[in-house]
This record gives sequence, structure tokens and C-alpha cells, in this order.
Amino acid sequence: MNQALAPQGDSLIQRAMGARSAVWRLDGVLLVAVLALSVIGTLLVWSSTRTWAAGAPTGMVKKHILNLLIGWALCGLAATADQRRLRVYAPVVYGVSLLGLLAVITPLGSTVNGSHSWILLGGGFAVQPSELAKPALVLMLGALLAEPAAGSDRPRPLDLLLGLFAAAVPMGLVMLQPDFGTTMVLAVTTGALIIFAGLRKRWIVALGLLALLGGLAVWFFGLLKPYQIARFTAFIDPANDPRGAGYNSTQALIAIGSGELFGKGLFHGGQTTGRFVPEQHTDFIFTVVGEEFGFLGAFTVVALLGVVLLRGLRIARHCEDRFSALMAGGIVCWFAFQTYVNVGMTIGIMPITGVPLPFVSYGGTATFANMIAIGLLQAVHVRERRF
Repeated sequence: MNQALAPQGDSLIQRAMGARSAVWRLDGVLLVAVLALSVIGTLLVWSSTRTWAAGAPTGMVKKHILNLLIGWALCGLAATADQRRLRVYAPVVYGVSLLGLLAVITPLGSTVNGSHSWILLGGGFAVQPSELAKPALVLMLGALLAEPAAGSDRPRPLDLLLGLFAAAVPMGLVMLQPDFGTTMVLAVTTGALIIFAGLRKRWIVALGLLALLGGLAVWFFGLLKPYQIARFTAFIDPANDPRGAGYNSTQALIAIGSGELFGKGLFHGGQTTGRFVPEQHTDFIFTVVGEEFGFLGAFTVVALLGVVLLRGLRIARHCEDRFSALMAGGIVCWFAFQTYVNVGMTIGIMPITGVPLPFVSYGGTATFANMIAIGLLQAVHVRERRF
């Protein structure tokens, strides 16, 4: 009996790892870059939390590793998805994400660091629905804008209006939390997808002016919270209030500058050990890179993120399917803008916003959303190579 089963077992392994297996059609460069960022992020989370986290020195990093393992499993699951089914079920995924955002503004939601954007699950675990809204919105907009008008390669006017409405609902719910950083990511991703879909230039200009008027209205009617206004003031002149609104940006620049070329070494950053910069394991994790790994380490992290973006653009460029191309392009713009904002706020070229660094910062829901997006890129890549 064992001899009879052996060939069957061999055939299963051969089918899973053979020349025709989907494993060999994955984008290996993209996976290696994400894996390298995950490893670097784990070391940085360990360094920035080892002196204060519950169960220190490894309490927080163990949870981060668990989040990464779950994230990689979700990535593998997403990589097996068929784009035709994704397009069909995009409204369902989008609807579930809206239910999560609605749940946050009910008594189920909890406030963390001034933002009412969490649902506590107990045992130290929590879910942030606004992070899951990012891939959900990319799928929904891709499905809406993928169908061109008759005799044209541009989206139909009705689909464009539906897409704008589909983006406005989650952005409005996220602003109620309030989470200005995530709202900006959703807005920029929406604008990029509309441009990728081939909208006429005059409409793009009109939508840009409308967005500008919306921003001015938010400022004029005082819809921003006092701490958000203080962050913009600190961005313009951090030295104006170095112990108040400008504290985070000032300390971030000190931490990054103190690393010089080669850094002080892992676990040897004085700013990191002393917790002079708040939230160094999440929003300000790039300051740990700069202080402990220096300019070369910071350059390496940015270069790896650049590899992720370039591979994503390559996948989008080779897509024959319009929905897949829009989905891949939307994911790249999401990662690109979020990276720019996170790194920019630590070096003084962007206002302080609560946006994590993709694949590096500590976080459960953000890690899951990022890895699902990588899985979707792999699903597109595998399908395109199959044909």
C-alpha cells in the first residue's frame, strides 16, 4: 500500500513544484523585496519597543511576527484569485469595508492616539477598518472604470460618477474618525485611477479644481481639529514651537541626522532608546532607520520600496486586461504616496500625519492590507504569464 501511494505523492509534489506550476510564474523580485523589508521592519520594531513594551524586550516583536505570518498567508491566498471573480465580487468586498467603517463610528469603535478608528478585539488585538478600505476601494474603482464607453477607451460618464461617489463615501467616513492621513491616501489613489482610466484632460483639471475648493472649504469652515492645524503650523515653522506642535518633527530630524552615514548600530540609537520620538515603531519608524542604520540603511529601505513600486508598474504595464491594469496601477500609487508621506514627514518635507511605512512599520491591519495588495499583484502577474 505504501508503494502504491508513493507515486501519487510524488505526482502531487511534481504538480505543485513542476515547470507548469504557478509558483514559478510568481514575481520573485517583488517577493524578495517585500521579504527584505519585512525582516528590516521586524528588527526596527524590536529595537524601538524592547525597552518599554509589555513582555519586553520581545513582547511587541512577537506580535509583529505573528501579524507578518498572517499577512503572508493572506498574500498567498490573494495570489490565487482570478481577476474575473475579483471584478464580480468587488462590490461585496467594498460593501464589507464600508460596514467596518460604519462600525467604527458606533459604540463598537475605540479611540487610540486621538483617532476613533479602531475596533478592539481583546487580548491586545485590534482592527483598523480604514486600512482594509484601501484595497477594497482599489478593487471597486477598477471594476467601475474598467468598462470603456462604446467606440472609446475612456470610462463611461456614469461609471465615472459612480466611481467618484464610491470614493467619497469611505473618505467621508474616515474623515469622521478623524484620520486625515488615510483620507489623503484614498483621495490620491482615486485621482490616480481616474487618470489611468483615460479621463479627458479637461475633466482631470476640473476635478483637481474641485478637490482644491473642497480643501479650502475644509479650512474655511473650521472642519480641521486643533491638533491637525497645529501640525500644519509646525510643518511651516517647526522651530516656532519645538516643545509643542513642532516637537515630533524636530526630534525626528535630530534622530535621522545623528545616524550620519553608517548609523549607530542596531539597539544603539540614543533617540530610539530614550523614546524622544513618539510612535517610533509605527508612524516614525523611518527615524529608527536613519539613526541606527544611517544614510546607507535609509537609502536601502527606500531603494527596496522603489523595487516594489517598479515591479508593480511593470506588472500593470504588461496587463492585457483593463481591470487588472487599473488594479495594479492603483496599488502602486497607494504604496508610492503613502511611502512619500511617511518618509517626507520625518525629514521635514511633509506635515505630520498618521500614515505607516508600508511593509516596515508595526501594525496588524495595515500589514494585512499591504500583503493582500502584494498578493493581488502576484495574481495579475501569474495570469498574464499563463497566456
